[in-house]
Amino acid sequence: MDYKNHFDNALIAGRDIIDISPDTIITVLRDLAEAAVAQTDHLLHENQKDLDRMDTTDPKYDRLKLTAARIQDIAKDMVNVAGLPNPLGHVLSEQTMPNGLQIKKISVPLGIVGVIYEARPNVTFDVFALCFKSGNVCVLKGGSDAQHSNRAIVNVIHSVLSKYRINVNVATLLPPERQATEALLNATGYIDVLIPRGSQQLIDRVRQQSKVPVIETGAGIVHTYFDETADLKKGSQIICNAKTRRVSVCNALDCLIIHESRLGDLIKIAKPLAEKEVELYADDDAYAALRGHYPNELLHKAHSEHFGTEFLSLKMSVKTVNGLSEALDHIARYSSKHSEAILTGDAASAATFLNKVDAAAVYVNASTAFTDGAQFGLGAEIGISTQKLHARGPMGLQELTSYKWLIEGDGQVRNP
Repeated sequence: MDYKNHFDNALIAGRDIIDISPDTIITVLRDLAEAAVAQTDHLLHENQKDLDRMDTTDPKYDRLKLTAARIQDIAKDMVNVAGLPNPLGHVLSEQTMPNGLQIKKISVPLGIVGVIYEARPNVTFDVFALCFKSGNVCVLKGGSDAQHSNRAIVNVIHSVLSKYRINVNVATLLPPERQATEALLNATGYIDVLIPRGSQQLIDRVRQQSKVPVIETGAGIVHTYFDETADLKKGSQIICNAKTRRVSVCNALDCLIIHESRLGDLIKIAKPLAEKEVELYADDDAYAALRGHYPNELLHKAHSEHFGTEFLSLKMSVKTVNGLSEALDHIARYSSKHSEAILTGDAASAATFLNKVDAAAVYVNASTAFTDGAQFGLGAEIGISTQKLHARGPMGLQELTSYKWLIEGDGQVRNP
């Protein structure tokens, strides 16, 4: 199949979107939020077609699943995005040079944003809302697992755009087949930046094969360190929330690191996890502390492969350390630089952890479940970047902009 027509249409839409007023963008996004809720039954019907083709034990099942409550939350996020300040046209710097040239640096859209993602239909709404608000065209390549859901969502988006006589190709959905991914990876001259959302395998493939610039949204291999001064009640609640709130998301806890002096508290820490039927892969010391006090069928001895693993399920590893230095070493070795946390009552330890942990989001005495664009006040997110160039952490409107220089003169020429 020739995908050039899709890309040509996106380029044309990129020129058209410049003429849409900020007020119209706000109105469209609010109208779309209402349309999404109004179309809940239809969206759930199409989503069920995708769910019926997936094993319910697949970690992607929960990400794929839409519910009326989730659609309501998506709609709220779109309204929040609509109400955020316009990120475009901001004067980032300006100066008048000795020769009289007036130079400004202003914020502008990235352009044509390609997004490759797996079984996450909410991403279709989120990406469109953020790209549209920031003056970008989005070219979407969803996985075949969510093809019915994505098509239904894009149809709702297109119906609202048509109502306002806006070029519907500002939201372009590519076919679900793998050949479309290959075309997107090679769409130089069309796509300005490519953002992968999904498994580490998908992200690695995009990073290694793409000829288009990539912003990497990496997997979340997340740790929480329970140190010798941590509050037991608060800590157990935080750990359970970070692990079990939604196990299939990238900010979910994968490894509990515990100070050896607190092994006596591990039974109490683990009690809420047992109630949620979390399987634990514990090192020797942690296993000995839990044996006989944690359900036998849920307790296993950890092996090397259980550390540095993003479980995306009700599974978690437990590592015992002799202090903050060893905890930092373990995190440095296995972290994907997504989200890391320390539970502590010691200000010096908290400061050291914040300073030394290299991750996009670093927490003290809070659940890593908060690593989310909406929770960070961004309205929604297009992804959580684990790299350091251009963007890091939850990516919202500001991260979907670049800048350009505007130079005004009055006949100046440059001498040799």
